[in-house]
Amino acid sequence: MTIDYHVHLEEGPYSFRWLERTSQAMAFFDEVEVMSKGSKELIERQIQVLAQRLLKGCYSEEWLDLYLQQAKRLGLREVGIVDHLYRFKETRAYFERYMQLDERSEVGKLQCYWLDSVMTEQMATFVSAITNAKEKWHRHGVALKLGIEADYFVGGEEELASLLQDYPWDYVIGSVHFVDGWGFDNPQTQNIFEHMDAATLREQYGQFFATVESMIHAKMFDFVAHLDNFKVFNYQLKDETFLHAWYVRIAEALVTTQTATEINAGLYYRYPVKEMCPGSHFLQVLVEQGVEFTVSSDAHFPDDVGKYTFANTDVLKGLGVQSILGFDERKKKYIEL
Repeated sequence: MTIDYHVHLEEGPYSFRWLERTSQAMAFFDEVEVMSKGSKELIERQIQVLAQRLLKGCYSEEWLDLYLQQAKRLGLREVGIVDHLYRFKETRAYFERYMQLDERSEVGKLQCYWLDSVMTEQMATFVSAITNAKEKWHRHGVALKLGIEADYFVGGEEELASLLQDYPWDYVIGSVHFVDGWGFDNPQTQNIFEHMDAATLREQYGQFFATVESMIHAKMFDFVAHLDNFKVFNYQLKDETFLHAWYVRIAEALVTTQTATEINAGLYYRYPVKEMCPGSHFLQVLVEQGVEFTVSSDAHFPDDVGKYTFANTDVLKGLGVQSILGFDERKKKYIEL
C-alpha cells in the first residue's frame, strides 16, 4: 500500500485536445463494451457523457468518484487532491503582479491567454467539494486529503499567506512555475529555451534554484513540489558541479526548515524530459542529507492516479528511507515503508 499526495482534477486551457483527453479518461472507467470502436453509436454516447461532465464540472461527485475508483483499484491508502492556485479567480491580482502579462510582447500575450483560460474556478467551491467527499472516501477505505499547490513568487509571501489563511488545508504545497514572470513549463512559451546559449541557460537554472531556495526558507509550505522542473522540456544543464552545489543547498534548506519534498512522476510520463522529479542525482543528495519525502503522481486525470507512486516508494525504500509523510490538518504523520 502507498499514497498519492499530488492529484489534480482539471487544468485548462480548454481545447479539442483537452476534450479528447477527458473523454479518454472517462472511457477508461466505462464498462460498456457492446458498441464497437469507431461506430457512430459509440461516438454519440461519448459526446453525451462528455457533455454531462462539462455541465457538472470537475468538482462533481461523478468526476470525483472516478478518482476514488482508481484509488481503490490500486489499493492506495491515502489520496491528496489539490488544485493550482492559478485556477481560482480570487487570486488574479496575485498572479497579475508577478507574471509577464504585457500584451505588447509575445510572451505577455500568450500568458494573458493562458491565465484567462485556466483561471475559471472559485476556491471555496473546490474546498467544499473535497471536504464534503471525505466521508464517502473514508467509507470506501481511502483517506482523502485537501491540499493546495501554491505558486511562490519572491516578495509575494504576505499576499500568498492572506489568500490561503481561511481554508482547512491538510497541507500546502509550494511550487515554482515562473522565472522572472515567465511560465517556463508552458508549452506555448517553450521556444524561449531554444534561443538560450549555455551561459544563459546556466543563469536561468540558477535563478530557478534561487527561487526554490527562497520558497523553502519562507517556511510557508508543508512540502515543496518538483524541485528541478526547470528541466521540463529537456533543456538540460551539463554543468554537474553547478547542479550538485545547488542540490546540496536546497537539501540543506529543506532540512533546516523541516520542509518535506516529493518524488513527482508528472515530468516522467507527461513531458519531453521523461525523468522523475527530482532526478536520480538530486534524489541521492536529498536522501543523504536526511530530507523527508512524500510520493506523487501529479495526475491531472483520474486514470493517472497512483501512476509510479508504488515504484517511487520502492525507490525510496531501496535508498534506505524508512518512512514517507502524510498530513492531517497541516501536521506531519509518518507512514512506515
